[in-house]
Amino acid sequence: MSLAVAPILVPLFFGALSLALWRYRIAQRVLGLVGTLALLAVAIRLFQVVHAEGMVVLHMGGWAAPLGITLAVDMLGAIMVVLTGITGLAIALFSMGDTPERHEHFGYYPLMHLLLAGVAGSFVTGDIFNLYVWFEVMLIASFALLTLGGERAQMEGAIKYVTLNLFSSAIFLSAVGILYGLLGTLNMADIAQKIDQVENTAMINVVAVMFMVAFGIKASAFPLFFWLPASYHTPLVGVSALFAGLLTKVGVYALFRMFTIVFDHDVAYTHEILVWVAGLTMLSGVLGAAAQYEFRRILSFHIVSQIGYMILGLALYTPLAIIGGVFYIMHHIIVKTTLFLVSGVTYRIAGTHELKDLGGFFRSRPMLSVLFLIPAFSLAGMPPLSGFFAKFIVIRAGVEAEAWGVTAVALLVGLLTLYSMTKIWAEVFWKAAPDTESGEPAGQGSTVGLGWMYTAIAGLAACTVFIGLNGEPIYALAETAAEQLLNPDRYIRAVLEARP
Repeated sequence: MSLAVAPILVPLFFGALSLALWRYRIAQRVLGLVGTLALLAVAIRLFQVVHAEGMVVLHMGGWAAPLGITLAVDMLGAIMVVLTGITGLAIALFSMGDTPERHEHFGYYPLMHLLLAGVAGSFVTGDIFNLYVWFEVMLIASFALLTLGGERAQMEGAIKYVTLNLFSSAIFLSAVGILYGLLGTLNMADIAQKIDQVENTAMINVVAVMFMVAFGIKASAFPLFFWLPASYHTPLVGVSALFAGLLTKVGVYALFRMFTIVFDHDVAYTHEILVWVAGLTMLSGVLGAAAQYEFRRILSFHIVSQIGYMILGLALYTPLAIIGGVFYIMHHIIVKTTLFLVSGVTYRIAGTHELKDLGGFFRSRPMLSVLFLIPAFSLAGMPPLSGFFAKFIVIRAGVEAEAWGVTAVALLVGLLTLYSMTKIWAEVFWKAAPDTESGEPAGQGSTVGLGWMYTAIAGLAACTVFIGLNGEPIYALAETAAEQLLNPDRYIRAVLEARP
């Protein structure tokens, strides 16, 4: 089995096995843990091969490019697959202590594996239509996970989520059709090679904007981001954390992939739009978070604001900016997943996500308080954690590019992010719990399974600290990924010259 297809086949296999054993709760849990461990293992091996030997290319069915579906994994793709494995393992661990039995019987674990397969498939494909297919796989799995439980709030959130994402899919598919009509190919490397031969550059710009809108919706970028804070606070916390860590990053990844390798013919036009999108995404997300007083809603709006930093790295389109964007993606997947999982523990103990009804956790749960502070300070960009280096690189790139307006917005958003994290700290951890004589949480929820939940959070927090303390080698990885994105000739040659 080729390493390029392994990150897809592994979760599909364990998902099918979980579905076959859907009556057996313990078996599904074990398969969830073993399956995500296996995904992480093959992801790490794939990364090692890409790092040591270069791109891994597989032509499915023995059809040489551009005739068949190609899987092509460069450094960025390998990094993203590893992060998918880490996130999947953390969610599987957390779910061991958090997922209700009825959700497990309704297919929680098979859907989780299917979602991970869709995410991994998006990161390794070299075919634009195949990317659309994996987007739809993710949409189906994520919609089903959103509605597990059948509560009113879940159904309302799921309807908003799926409506706008179906709109995004329609735009995506239309853009693919037009691009195929212009070039007669769906292979990304072949598209990149032929796109400069098209005389009608205005039509190419139209298609570029269509892809920008489609991927921007998936990434929850301004102005069509409202589906995310309207839906991410409704499902199980493990589902929210999985979505927060991975789903929007697939949209960001697609933007990075398409607007470096393919749509680099008119940077002054396309990337100027992205600069405005980045600034408005940062600002609208952080202002929305500042107005919220529900734990997961605050975190959901901060997903939006942080997506703006990643898009800014792409929009500035300098080597340093692309490095910063890639670094930011790596940092944010880990940090945001951790914060959502922390909110799950506070909910398990206190029975609510409303800040006014929380409090006393610093006194009663000091370890949880520390595990919150690590990702919270990292998200706000405090040294020496991962978020400091990510923000610093992007802001420095903005200064070097003399993009003063959007750089000022990025700095302001960093301060407002610190405000939101401070608000959560003050309300949830520092103040006394309301309506209790001891000033500690009332303990409305069961504490059974907290060990699994703490293990997942502690592991992710350790990853955040590791990235912060090893900024130079992580920077080197981001630099390699950025260099490959900005110099797509090697990608094109590797795909088109590889033998079936």
